[in-house]
Amino acid sequence: MLLTGARATGKTTTALQRVSQADRLDVPGVAAAYRADPDAALRRASRPLLLDEWQEVPEVLAAVKRVVDTDATPGQFLLTGSVRAELAHEMWAGTGRVVQLAIHGLTERELHHHLDVTQPAFLTRLATTGLTDLRLPEQVPDIDAYVRLGMRSGFPEVAYRNRTVQGAGIWLDSYLDDLVTRDAAALEQPKNPAKLRRYLQVLALHNAGIPTDATLYDTATINARTAASYDQLLQNLYVLDKVPAWSANRLRSLVKAPKRYLIDPGLAATAAGLTAIDILHDPNLLGRFFDAFGTAQLRPEIALMHPRPTLYHLRETHGRKEIDLVIDMGAGRVIGLEFKAGAAPTRSDAKHLLWLRDQLGKDFLAGAVLHSGAHVHEIDDRVFAVPLCALWG
Repeated sequence: MLLTGARATGKTTTALQRVSQADRLDVPGVAAAYRADPDAALRRASRPLLLDEWQEVPEVLAAVKRVVDTDATPGQFLLTGSVRAELAHEMWAGTGRVVQLAIHGLTERELHHHLDVTQPAFLTRLATTGLTDLRLPEQVPDIDAYVRLGMRSGFPEVAYRNRTVQGAGIWLDSYLDDLVTRDAAALEQPKNPAKLRRYLQVLALHNAGIPTDATLYDTATINARTAASYDQLLQNLYVLDKVPAWSANRLRSLVKAPKRYLIDPGLAATAAGLTAIDILHDPNLLGRFFDAFGTAQLRPEIALMHPRPTLYHLRETHGRKEIDLVIDMGAGRVIGLEFKAGAAPTRSDAKHLLWLRDQLGKDFLAGAVLHSGAHVHEIDDRVFAVPLCALWG
């Protein structure tokens, strides 16, 4: 299994908890042994084995392939390494034999130790039993608390260290500096880190939004080609998630532009230079921050579901109808989610979910307005008002 994900999301730390032996191939002596005879080195090692920084000895991947071809027992090897290695041709030796699993930032469910693997995922419960199996935590956050949680970030180095607001901001700012210099340089781009940092700032100000490509590159004062290369770079570094537009034959006039998310709301706030007060005093920023925080809670859960749902967004031309997330659960059946940074959602807040339900009929499994209040209730058939914290209750 190859663990992927943004830097500092805890890939190696997670892997170390699940192996009998860990060989770091960035250690010269260890690397020398594997270069000399990777097959013999693997035979000597205990299983499960972590091969950390495997790209330092790329021939080890072919040796792993040979072992797995002989003994297909799953879980023998965990691999962690650089993004550059994942994108290189050497990676293809693992096709069909190395399963990739993305490691995301920590969720509130993890931080509250509510990890009952026997419990169905939130989306599954919403689609099958509605409100029946949803629970809220003992302490229901208010909107100020939601913003604090998002600003704190889900990177383990911040979330587990109980840093001050200033301390978390310093760490996240340093992360961004490394991202636009060292991490980008590892992929042999960009030529101008200052431009990439400026583009990141523009993305962060539009986080969880649907800006046009021209809006982004004009605001960042770069050209379209450079912006496209930066988008790809940031996706390769696992810090940008572009959620595609949803479409259906029965619906017309839907925009095709993707919805862009920086994967961590705290990182986005730091990139944009925003404080909690800035966000709380701007309804547009607050709404998109709440969306970004909620979506960050969903991504790791979706990654473990089978079959894996696919995230989309929906927006009609001119924004007449818009749904934050349309989640394809398979076979064309969908769940719709709206994020509302308000404590008392009304039927009006669910009007686009109700419209989508009426358009899709039985293929609409459920819809929810995920809000910042404390009450759960049914708005209409298959459409509910649910506090966002039900994701970790």
